[in-house]
Amino acid sequence: MEVTEIPEAPPEVQETSEAPEAPEAPETPEVPEQQAVPRVRRRGRTTLLIATAAVLGVVAGTCVGYLIQADREPTELPSLSQPSLPQAGGKGPQPLSAAQDRRVRTDGDLRKLLVERPSGARDTTSAEGVDGWMGLDAYADGYTRPTTAYSTLIDDEFRRAAVTSWQTGSTHSVLIRLVQYRQEDRLAARERVADELYGEAEYDTDSWSVPGTGDGMAYVRKQPENKAGYLPMYTAEAHAWRGDIAMQIFVNDSRPITKAKIMDLAERQMERL
Repeated sequence: MEVTEIPEAPPEVQETSEAPEAPEAPETPEVPEQQAVPRVRRRGRTTLLIATAAVLGVVAGTCVGYLIQADREPTELPSLSQPSLPQAGGKGPQPLSAAQDRRVRTDGDLRKLLVERPSGARDTTSAEGVDGWMGLDAYADGYTRPTTAYSTLIDDEFRRAAVTSWQTGSTHSVLIRLVQYRQEDRLAARERVADELYGEAEYDTDSWSVPGTGDGMAYVRKQPENKAGYLPMYTAEAHAWRGDIAMQIFVNDSRPITKAKIMDLAERQMERL
C-alpha cells in the first residue's frame, strides 16, 4: 500500500517576553505662548454692599435711638396756663381828637376836608355833583368809557367822592375831587392815582413832585386844547393819595397856567388830609 505522507507540523512560534515597541508619536508642533487675558471685574457689587451696609447702619442707629429714648423719663410739658398779670390802675389814655386821628377825620364829612374856594369865586359845584357829593354813576360819566369805568370802580371798592369847583373870571376854572375807597383787599387809592399819572405821560407836559407825598405829581400841559368855536384851553392837573383817599385837581384857563398855581392848590389840599 502506498502510504500517504503526513504533513509536517507548523513550526513553533517562539515566545518572547519583550513587548513590541510602540510607534513613536508624531512631534507636536510648538504653540506660541498666548498673552495673559486680564480678568474683567464685575462692577456694582461693591457699591451694592456699601449701600446695604449704610442702610443697615441707619436702621440700627434708629433702633438704638428708640431704645435709648424708651428708657428715659418723659419730659414734662410746660403749663398752658399763663400767670395772671396785675391790671394797671388809673384812667386809660384819652382818645385822640379829630385833629390827631386821621381816621376820625376821613370817616367824617369828607367835604370838610376840601380846600375852601377863594373869595369872589363863583361856585360851580352843582355842575359836578349834588350838595358837594358825587355818586358812582356821576363819577364814572367823567371818563371816556363810562361803562368800563363803572365796572372798574366797583372792583376798586369805590366808597364815595366829595367835590368842589369854582370859576374866577370868564375862563379860569378849578375842580377838586377827593375819592375814597374801602380798601379791604388792596390799595385802590394808590392804584387809581398811578393810572392817572400813567395817562399824563402821553402828553407834552412839565411836571413836578408834590411835596409831602410819596409819588404825587403835578402837570402843566405845554400846548392848549383846540376845539372849533371855543377859545384855546390850557390845562393843568395834580394827582396824589393819602391812606384811602385819592386827590384829583383840574385847572383850565385860556391862558397858560403857572407852576405856582397848580402846586399851591395841590400842597394846600394835601395838608388837609
